[in-house]
Amino acid sequence: MLNKGLRDEEKIRIDNVLKTLRTIVFVPQPLSNSDKIDLDNQLKEFGLNIETLVDYSNEDLITLLLRLHFDWDHLEQFADFLMSFSKVEGYTFHEKALAVYQYIQQESKVFSFGINTKITAAKNK
Repeated sequence: MLNKGLRDEEKIRIDNVLKTLRTIVFVPQPLSNSDKIDLDNQLKEFGLNIETLVDYSNEDLITLLLRLHFDWDHLEQFADFLMSFSKVEGYTFHEKALAVYQYIQQESKVFSFGINTKITAAKNK
């Protein structure tokens, strides 16, 4: 278990990587090669790249994110990134995002209308 100082540093690091990922895929247009390299470099912070993200099962991806100390908010942001990335590059990460949203809704033991709306949106893709 991480002590408070390390947890705070880890939370800040995860927040920064997630913000960068979301920024890269913010505009729904095809990514340039340099954008893809930037995306891969950011995903490496989580032990991923685009190819491994495609290959991971939903359960394995969630397990990895939990091992990386993702909290509920981080999980939601990562699922949001997956949804945005699917719009940009045509990858089909909707199922992975749906699995993450459903995991949050089920395991957090708190019903969230926001997450429920995202689950519905992911199911309709």
